[in-house]
Amino acid sequence: MPHDRDALITGIGLVSCLGSGVEAHWEALNNPAGFAPVLDTASFSPFAVHPLAALNFDTQIPKRGDQRQMEPWQRIGVFAAGLALESAGVKGNTALLATADLIVAAGGGERDYAVDAAILTGYRKAANPDAFLNEHLQGDLRPTLFLAQLSNLLAGNISIVHGVTGSSRTFMGEEAAGADAVRIACARIAAGQAEITLVGGSYNAQRPDVLLHYEMGRLQRRAPFEGVWARQDSGGGMILGAVGAFLVIESRAHAAARGASPFAHIAAIRTDRCRRDPGQATAKARAQFDAFAPHYDAEGAAVISGASGVAAITREEQAFLASLGLPVRASATAVGTSLEPSFPASLALAALAVQRGALFGPLEAAEQTMTAPLRRALVTSWGHWRGEALALVTAA
Repeated sequence: MPHDRDALITGIGLVSCLGSGVEAHWEALNNPAGFAPVLDTASFSPFAVHPLAALNFDTQIPKRGDQRQMEPWQRIGVFAAGLALESAGVKGNTALLATADLIVAAGGGERDYAVDAAILTGYRKAANPDAFLNEHLQGDLRPTLFLAQLSNLLAGNISIVHGVTGSSRTFMGEEAAGADAVRIACARIAAGQAEITLVGGSYNAQRPDVLLHYEMGRLQRRAPFEGVWARQDSGGGMILGAVGAFLVIESRAHAAARGASPFAHIAAIRTDRCRRDPGQATAKARAQFDAFAPHYDAEGAAVISGASGVAAITREEQAFLASLGLPVRASATAVGTSLEPSFPASLALAALAVQRGALFGPLEAAEQTMTAPLRRALVTSWGHWRGEALALVTAA
């Protein structure tokens, strides 16, 4: 039954390789000719990335001075946050936004590529590589560079540009950060500690430093593009994507009082983590799913999976999802793996589909069609390294 403290998604701001805004994403995912991935295979060869679509940042960040002092990942996030506020019908509402919570999931800023390149080149030739590394990390990295790139600057810039000046929290921790940001937003609403929250994150995948970082962990996809499920037969791996995803989440009572039209209801959400011994992530997901029993009905249900493509954990998630017997869509096949905003982006796609009562078409051969009306969606986030989350999105 509807309750005043239900957490409703009333605004969506989403930017990715598929475009800007919900309509652009819906059209791309429902292309009559079939889904076509958007990739940049040349700029960072041998790695592909899902590049950000061209954006007119002036529409959400009108002051050029504000734009200049932000790095690309911050501009992406501030832009997506503005879209979410606009979608919810609260952009520019100074009084309301002064009381709105802000919860951001973000990584660190971009690095000094010249310094990194010099250290990596010298490290290979150094007589004592460990001493060389310590010396140059202490002497070459500028503290002011790091201080200008703290992850909470995204929240600060959103507050400055859009006037969201209630309480503010920033989480770091890749996929798990995005999932916990949403979980805490919903928990605060359920407890009566908040009425309206802007929550989400952003990621710039078009960066040599992050590509190097994940390649050093042997986590990236080198072979030609395949969907998340198909690539498990040829070594797996992530294909990163530039994404900005923000949601306006508010209590049912607050949304009703201002006449908002919600996209969907986050009926349940759980987050957890494990050491990733074989079967542990499945056990966590099974416990989360079982806890949803009071809210869940398999009729008209589907899954939006945040699987990254990293081989072992993606195969384990695929087996778990097969046991549910539901149609599945892997969001990373469409927009890439975007770490912090991956879970908010998957929630956005789920809410959009539930609102329209239809699951978008298969993104690859392993995904089955769904002709029945969509009434609810399970949204998963098994991080590429740690963190397991599950949410249930239903009609509002």
